[in-house]
Amino acid sequence: MEKLSVIAYITVALLLLMLISHSPKSSSRQLRHRRLKIRNSFNFTDPAHHDSVAFDPLVAEIERHREDKLWDRRHLEHAYPELVHDSAPGAESQPEWGEYMDAEDYLNDEDKFNVTQRLILLFPNIDFNPADGFVAEDELTEWHLKQSEKEILLSAQREMEIHDKDHDGFISFSEYEPPSWVHNPNADLGYDSGWWTEEHFNASDADGNGLLNLTEFNDFSHPADSKNPKLHNWLCKEEVRERDSDKDGKLNFKEFFNGLFDLVRNYDEDCHNASHVSDDLVEAPAKVLFKQLDRDGDGYLSDVELLPVIEKIHPSERYYAKQHAAYMISQVLNCINLCLLCSLNLPMPFGRR
Repeated sequence: MEKLSVIAYITVALLLLMLISHSPKSSSRQLRHRRLKIRNSFNFTDPAHHDSVAFDPLVAEIERHREDKLWDRRHLEHAYPELVHDSAPGAESQPEWGEYMDAEDYLNDEDKFNVTQRLILLFPNIDFNPADGFVAEDELTEWHLKQSEKEILLSAQREMEIHDKDHDGFISFSEYEPPSWVHNPNADLGYDSGWWTEEHFNASDADGNGLLNLTEFNDFSHPADSKNPKLHNWLCKEEVRERDSDKDGKLNFKEFFNGLFDLVRNYDEDCHNASHVSDDLVEAPAKVLFKQLDRDGDGYLSDVELLPVIEKIHPSERYYAKQHAAYMISQVLNCINLCLLCSLNLPMPFGRR
């Protein structure tokens, strides 16, 4: 029985290894911001953007040390530019394995990270509810969510250290400096200019004391994951501001249909694996949803009336974690089916190699 369990772990580990090297392809927003990776790809530019998160906590820690060096360099460039000298190109592009004691146990003879061995070790940690020798979609979702939330909070902590000028553990609006690209009129931000403003700041200030602690600053950077109702209301106002082409402070059906409904529909299709609906058939369900949201029946949607669908317009980390988990499970099943076909010497499905 133990041998069977070991074989099961190795099989799943190998399948996971295959999955990690491939990202899902979708025409919808399904995984537009997320890509499962062993190695994290770090980005300083946009704290609101969904960056990739390392699947393995050990790899995340190794990358975190590397990122800390980059953050220190960024702080020096900002505060003491005269002390910073350009280093050789790519000098810090790879982590130094020798700096991480735990990593030595997972290096092979070629001094490369043994991904399979790590995945075999991680499998029992993912298989927890219940611990039955199988990884279910819910378990994978929780694993992805746990890793991403940890990385997001650490990122917010680093960012907060830069803005907290008096080092009191809080950030006032006068201390906060928006990213430089926010003031660039040619930058394609993907959201309205209301982000990073005092209104955004105040909505993140859950206790209303005029200061943001780490939790509030994390919510400020990632409002879609916040449990703060003020931020959800602010997101609704931003959507109305951005979509309100005639500037009357509310959305008519055309303004709702041109953009927002697609986001809601794509979210529902991703969550329920629904098939794509022809654009010619979209307007009817859009009118049904519009009527449901228009509670006062005046033919317009206010920011308050957008609240029931704001989580679909701005998906949370759990949404992306669930999509990753579903993708991984589907790919594992495909691999198993192909293995069965090979073992039975049956012809491969059309297009397979």
